[in-house]
Amino acid sequence: MSEMSIEHTHTAPHADEVHIPSKEQIENSKFATWLYLASEVVIFGSLMAVYAVFRLNHPEVVREIHDEVGILLVSLNTFLLLASSWAMVMGLRSIKQNDQQGLVRWIGLTALLGTVFVLLQYVEYNELGHLGISLGNEFGMRFYAPTAFHGAHVIVGVLWALRVISRGRRGIYNARNYLAVEIFGLYWHFVDVVWIILFTLIYLI
Repeated sequence: MSEMSIEHTHTAPHADEVHIPSKEQIENSKFATWLYLASEVVIFGSLMAVYAVFRLNHPEVVREIHDEVGILLVSLNTFLLLASSWAMVMGLRSIKQNDQQGLVRWIGLTALLGTVFVLLQYVEYNELGHLGISLGNEFGMRFYAPTAFHGAHVIVGVLWALRVISRGRRGIYNARNYLAVEIFGLYWHFVDVVWIILFTLIYLI
């Protein structure tokens, strides 16, 4: 093997570092993502409908729990999740401007806020447990199903954000190759929108 071929072998970047998605690949990836999110809408919609029916049939139970627990903690958590969506937007904006460090910082903030959200949700669950609200009673069963399912999606999103950060630090994303960041953004904003609906349905109404 010649010296030139050896040098080429050692300096050639990984395929995923140089691949620039075509317009067709971008459209197909986004379409697939929307199909996946549509399936998630069906699941979340079913869980919300079950809670809504319980809320209509037992308004006094829900009112009593709202009075005991309050919404201060969950309101703070909602603000944090909204802020994380803003950080996600800034991260995507940064990479579109070829600012890789900005991408890492903003997506890092997204991951941090998502982590805090999950931790505060755990605190909330502990408080509810002390009040005797568990999967063993009617309200708990209908409350924990949608909120815990959503929390699982936040955890997945945080892990996904960490992967975006790792790849961003290696310089894989740039102003011509940011499809993966955009796909992650669609998922994260979906999780955010679902929480706003859950917050309104479960805590405010």
